[in-house]
Amino acid sequence: MNSLILGSQSARRKEILNFFALPFQQATPDFDENSIPYQGNPSDYVCALSKGKALSLIAKFPKSIILTADTIVWCEGKVYGKPKNVEEAFQFLSELQGKWHSVFTGVTVCAQNREYHQFEETRVLFNSLTPDEIRHYHTKLHWSDKAGGYAIQMAGGLVVRKIEGCYYNVMGLPINTVRELLKHVGIELWEYLKP
Repeated sequence: MNSLILGSQSARRKEILNFFALPFQQATPDFDENSIPYQGNPSDYVCALSKGKALSLIAKFPKSIILTADTIVWCEGKVYGKPKNVEEAFQFLSELQGKWHSVFTGVTVCAQNREYHQFEETRVLFNSLTPDEIRHYHTKLHWSDKAGGYAIQMAGGLVVRKIEGCYYNVMGLPINTVRELLKHVGIELWEYLKP
């Protein structure tokens, strides 16, 4: 098997891929996410972002299989990426609290001049949150590199009332979507289950 490159420094994506006995290394894409404008379709947007990340790594790893992903939160036509600061993170949760929103992740796999793209959508309902609860959340939990300014895993799940769809998508790497795309390049995740 050609070497697998996870084009992300995300600890969550690394953790999810480490569920499997599949050797890989992490690399940082040289890609400006602001170079892709949002044009109204969240699934197209995340796929374009993940593709841009993958293409930026091809020259550096021409013989490798490259896996990249990009995640956004989407609510009522607005995209919520990673908050710039704690004030924006507070604004994000203030707008999302008590509502349904969607988490979209675009996933790209590239190998030997072939590209495969897919997206996953998960619907999430937030609890109603007070301003004090939101401030406390951002004081205690790591939020700065998370789309929408929140984490679903561990204690971060206090904000979540209900979820419809893939939990791991909300963490940033939907397992079944990754499996489908890796099958195109000869990797079957079922063969890499850890005992």
